[in-house]
Amino acid sequence: MIMWNGSHIPTTFHLVGLPGLENIYGWISVPFCFMFFVSIVGNGLILHVVHHNHKLHRPMFLLLSTLAITDILFSLSTSPSVLSIFLFHHHKIKSQLCLFQMFFIHSLSITESTLLVAMAFDRFVAICHPLRYTVILTNSVVAKIILISAFRGTIIHIPPVSSLQFLPYCKGNVLSHSYCLHQDVMKLACDGTNTFNIVYGLIVIICTVTVDMIVIVISYVLIIRAVLHATSKMEQYKLFNTCVSHLWAVCMFYIPMVALSVVHRFHIHVPPGFINFMANAYLFVPPMLNPIIYSIKSRQIRESFRETFHLRKVLW
Repeated sequence: MIMWNGSHIPTTFHLVGLPGLENIYGWISVPFCFMFFVSIVGNGLILHVVHHNHKLHRPMFLLLSTLAITDILFSLSTSPSVLSIFLFHHHKIKSQLCLFQMFFIHSLSITESTLLVAMAFDRFVAICHPLRYTVILTNSVVAKIILISAFRGTIIHIPPVSSLQFLPYCKGNVLSHSYCLHQDVMKLACDGTNTFNIVYGLIVIICTVTVDMIVIVISYVLIIRAVLHATSKMEQYKLFNTCVSHLWAVCMFYIPMVALSVVHRFHIHVPPGFINFMANAYLFVPPMLNPIIYSIKSRQIRESFRETFHLRKVLW
C-alpha cells in the first residue's frame, strides 16, 4: 500500500471497480450504461409530462418531478466515474473532483430522503384527511418543502466534506468503491485526526436518515390504520394502491444506503463482492426504477404519457 507523509490529502484517489472481474469489464459496462440511460431518459420524461400537463401541477406530482430532478443530478454526478472504470479501466480520480462528487452524493441523498418524507406526508394527508388535503398541501407549501429539502441536503455536508482536505492521510489512497463516499475517504486519514468527521457523520445520520425513516414508518402506521377502517376490501385496495410506488421508492433508496453506512461505520467484515454490489445498487437502481414504477402505478402519469404521444403523432 502506498504510504503518505501525513501532511496533506493525496493528489488522486484510486477507485475500485469489481476486483477479480477485470477481464469482463466490457460486458459489465453494458447493464450499467443501460441503467444510466434509462435513468436519464425516464426521469426526463417524468419532468416533461408533469411540466406540460397542468392537471399534474399538484403536490404529489410536483414532489415527484423534484425527485426526478434529484435522480438525474445524482446519476450525472456519480455514474461517469463508474462507467470510466468499466469502459476505459480508468481508476484514478483527482482529490478535488472526488470531494466534489462526494458532496453531491451525500447532499443529494439527504435531499431525496427529505423528499421521500414529504411524499409520505402527502399520502398520509390524502388518505387520513382527504377533505383537508387541498388546504394543508397547497402548491406554495410544497414549494417551501422543496426549498427546505435542497437547503437541508446542501448546508449539512459543507463542514465534513471541506474538512477532509485538511486532514493528514497515512493509509494510502485506495477507496472501496467506484465513487467517493465521505466515510470511505475519512478512513484513510491518520488515526486520531478525524474525530470531527466520525462524530459529525454519526450525528448527521441520526438527525437526517434515521429521523426520516422513523417519520415514514409512523406515517405508514397511521395510513394502514386508516386503510383498515375503510368500508370495503375494494376501497382498502384502492387506498393502499396509491402508496405502492412510494413504498418501492423508499425500500430501494434506504436499504442499500443503510447497509453501506453500517458496513463502513461499524467496520463489519462482509465479502467485498457484497459491498460493491450494494454500492452500485445504491447508485444505479433507484434513479432507474423510480420513473418506471411511478409510470406503471400512477394512472395520471400513464394518461399523460398517452396524451403526449398522441399530440406528437398528430403534429407529425
